[in-house]
Amino acid sequence: MTTPIIELRSITRTYGSGDAAVQVLHGIDLQIARGEFIAICGQSGSGKSTLMNILGCLDTPTSGQYLFEGHDVAHCSPDELAALRSEVFGFVFQRYNLIGTETALQNVAMPALYRGAGSQVREARAQQLLQRLGLADRANFRPSALSGGQQQRVSIARALMNGGRVILADEPTGALDSATGEEVLRLLHELHAEGHTIILITHDVGIAVQADRVVHIGDGNIIGGAVPAAPAAATAAVEVVATRPVAGQVEPEPIHANPVGDFAASFGMALRSLRNNLFRTSLTLLGIVIGVAAVITMLAMGDGSKAEVLRSIEAMGPDLLVVRPGAPNIRGSSDIKTLTAEDGKALEGLPNVLRVVPENGKGVTARFGRNDYSTNGVGTTAEYPLARNWALLQGQFFSEADVASYAPVAVIGTTVRDAIFTEGEDPVGQSILIASVPFEIIGVMASKGESAFGSDLDDNIFVPITTGRIRLFGQSHVRAIALHLADMNRSEETAAAVSETLEARHRTADFQVRNMASLIETATQTQNTMSLLLGSIAAISLLVGGIGVMNIMLVSVTERIREIGIRMACGARRLQIQLQFLVEAVLVCAFGGLIGVGLGFAAGYAARAFGSPVIFSLPPVLMAFGSAFVVGVVFGFLPARRAARLDPVVALASE
Repeated sequence: MTTPIIELRSITRTYGSGDAAVQVLHGIDLQIARGEFIAICGQSGSGKSTLMNILGCLDTPTSGQYLFEGHDVAHCSPDELAALRSEVFGFVFQRYNLIGTETALQNVAMPALYRGAGSQVREARAQQLLQRLGLADRANFRPSALSGGQQQRVSIARALMNGGRVILADEPTGALDSATGEEVLRLLHELHAEGHTIILITHDVGIAVQADRVVHIGDGNIIGGAVPAAPAAATAAVEVVATRPVAGQVEPEPIHANPVGDFAASFGMALRSLRNNLFRTSLTLLGIVIGVAAVITMLAMGDGSKAEVLRSIEAMGPDLLVVRPGAPNIRGSSDIKTLTAEDGKALEGLPNVLRVVPENGKGVTARFGRNDYSTNGVGTTAEYPLARNWALLQGQFFSEADVASYAPVAVIGTTVRDAIFTEGEDPVGQSILIASVPFEIIGVMASKGESAFGSDLDDNIFVPITTGRIRLFGQSHVRAIALHLADMNRSEETAAAVSETLEARHRTADFQVRNMASLIETATQTQNTMSLLLGSIAAISLLVGGIGVMNIMLVSVTERIREIGIRMACGARRLQIQLQFLVEAVLVCAFGGLIGVGLGFAAGYAARAFGSPVIFSLPPVLMAFGSAFVVGVVFGFLPARRAARLDPVVALASE
């Protein structure tokens, strides 16, 4: 005798455990021949639906053997069962079980997608089946736009997509009117005549008798019809039918792993799902958008602030040691008078010192015509521009001869120029009063902006130190001595020599030596710390956005449990389900990342328009977008894994 296509031996199915255990099937023995049309008939609660789920590999028996073509599949892995559903079985459900967000064409093509068929092959085959079933003009309609009979025909077309060697029809006419029900039964008879094995599950004896054999089930036991009445004759008949080609159907491709195809299909389904839930997708995007934008904006502002501070320090002279009066760590050193011009002379001969520039000064009032302006007067030497690396905008700086001759000449900053002269007026050669003393303006310094300490470097009037001491300041002490070094790598060594020389002169440490290179390093470290802090705050918002993505995806999985069950019934493997939901999470985060990048740049440019220093660079942008991508993978994994591990039977029963 030819081996039956399906044989059940002592199959039991028990739900629950312990005292709560309920045995639904009690040692079922059943044989189904290839190409047979069999009806399993029983009342509600008889176990027929449980039996159908086991026959279709949607469920596994508690004990016993399930042989398909002689091979035991009772203990197959979930993916092996999925392969059987994809390759062998086609399901026709009472409630159609079509995915509402997909078109008729997409619903029909779904099983071939999980079989690894290419998109063109899937679409061509689905179109062919819809045309055969009279639904060619409804291919792009969603289930909600189809009648019950049309939806059931779409369900039958889907069952045939991968060949449908075994068609499992669960109460296929239960939700239809009598005329439409008869049409569905006619289609099943046609499929049987073409060689398909038809297993019809029904409670209606009038429908069951249309099958070649009726198997009655009650209280989890087969009451009658477990084996064909004439096995040899039945087998011979169906063997002949089974050799006939299925009319008008393209032979399905062999099942095979196709990672690229799986990803492309998951990408398309994810896009459709996100588009169909646009409002929820927008809410999910929001956290990622804010997080990415915050990272980019805050780091750009941090980098801008850092660059501004460093520029200000460098504007004061990057190759300098500055000596100020007062012992270290004592505030108010400007009021302490411990440094003199003679101290500067003593430092001129030290190694690595190119120039020694003493400075003195105080607040003064400058007058030109009727314009008075309070500014800062600075007495210094002719080498000041070289030591401070400060160019002139107009005219010239005073010379050593001017210093030696106590010349009443002055060089002004651009802030002073703008305050006392009208626009377009040339200040060079003009005479102004400084503290009621007449001075001739011989030059204008180029603009340097604010210092690292917030003072306006351009709000100064420079005069020879000798002239300032006699005519403006009335004191011989200086407020600072700047030393221009030849090699900043030897700055520590030079600072030690300066301290040693001045301590020997003063017999005490009543001065402070500031290394501008150390100040730059300290400022850099401080700004880096601030940037890290800002970035961390922004990263927290990105993390919160990721948690939001996970929550929304968990909600999405909960809402779409039935859809997941349908996909599993169509042959989707766990990895394919997991990939679909993971791609959805990654797409949400990727879209959110792109929008966040744009918003971050917009916020940065807005901050720059209001005067904040902002510098954009590629690494923070890549880091922010990459973080959004990683967030999608990390926080999308758990919901995707949960979706992939759903039981197909439980998922299909979900409302």
